[in-house]
Amino acid sequence: MNTTLLQRWQQVIEQIDKARAASNRDTVTLLAVSKTKPAQMIIELAEAGQRHFGENYLQEAAGKMAEIKELGASSAATEAIIWHYIGHIQRNKTRDIAENFDWVHTIERDIIAKRLNDQRPDNLGKINVLVQVNIDNEDSKSGCLPSELDKLIAGIKGYDKLSLRGLMIIPSKEGTDAFERTKKLFDEIKQAHPELTQWDTLSMGMSGDMEQAIAHGSTMVRVGSAIFGARD
Repeated sequence: MNTTLLQRWQQVIEQIDKARAASNRDTVTLLAVSKTKPAQMIIELAEAGQRHFGENYLQEAAGKMAEIKELGASSAATEAIIWHYIGHIQRNKTRDIAENFDWVHTIERDIIAKRLNDQRPDNLGKINVLVQVNIDNEDSKSGCLPSELDKLIAGIKGYDKLSLRGLMIIPSKEGTDAFERTKKLFDEIKQAHPELTQWDTLSMGMSGDMEQAIAHGSTMVRVGSAIFGARD
C-alpha cells in the first residue's frame, strides 16, 4: 500500500472540507485526475473510498480501465468508480468515450455532443456532460466562448442521452477573475433555463487554486499532482 499516496489524498480532502466550511457550502466533489499514473494507484484510492477519477487521454484510460477490471475484479470499490473524461475530444474518439465514461467535461461543439448522444449504448443510461468555456478567450485553450453558450445549450437540451449538468473552465495562468465570471454565467443560465433540473455542477479549480475556486462557487475540483505527485 502506498501510504504517501493515501496521506496526500487525505490532505486534499481536508483542504477541500476546510474551504467548503469557510464558504458555507454543502458539497464539493473531489475528482482525482489520474492521467499518466498507474492503475494500481487508482485501485488503492478506490479501495480507500475515492469514487471519481478523471482521465485526459482515451487510449491511456482504456488501458487502465481494462487493467483495473482485471486486477480488481472482485472489488466492489473498483466497480463503483465513476469515470470522467476531461481531455479534448476528437470526432473519431466519441464512440469510445460514449461507451466508457460516466461524465464528459469538455463539450465545446454541438457536433461532439450529438455524436456522444448517438453513440451512447442504451443500457448505460445518460452521460453527464459539462460545457467547457474558454473563459479567458485564450488561443491555446479549448472551449466555447461565453457568447456561444446559449446556442450550444439549446442543442444539447435536445439530446435524450445527455444530462447537461453545468460548466467547466481552465482559467488563464495570468490570474484573472475567471472564477467569479464563470459563477455569474452559471447562475444566469440556471435562472434562464429552469427546465435544466440537473444544472448543479461547476467544475473549476485544480491543485494550485482549488481553495480559491471553492470560495467562488466550484462544486467539483480536478486534482492531480497534489494527490498523485508530479507527473512523469
